[in-house]
Amino acid sequence: MKTPNRHILRWQIAIQEYGGNMTIAHKSGNIHKNADGLSRWALENTSENPAWVPQEEHHIEGICFTDIGTEFFNQVKESYKIYKNGHILSQLLMKDCKDPSLSSKLDETWKKACDEGRVHLLDEIL
Repeated sequence: MKTPNRHILRWQIAIQEYGGNMTIAHKSGNIHKNADGLSRWALENTSENPAWVPQEEHHIEGICFTDIGTEFFNQVKESYKIYKNGHILSQLLMKDCKDPSLSSKLDETWKKACDEGRVHLLDEIL
């Protein structure tokens, strides 16, 4: 058998314990219409898996708000008017912002974060 792809390799690993008298033949999805769930059995992507592909870890940092009233969001939006950097950032990140020179008015740390694309506006919330 030629070098197996990941799916066939998974099957080979799964049936090794049942003896070596089996032949595995690949049938494309167009020919093999009744493929079952075992063909989609996913092995964990660890170094013990022969089909292991090293992947970088990406840590996702975020906050999810649920069941928060509109008063909270209105208070947050109003606070941007009081806080200089918040007001400038919210103006800068609006879709129709015509004055990119606003970023020069930001404090240095906020200007750097904005230039690096680390500040986003979603539903008028920074």
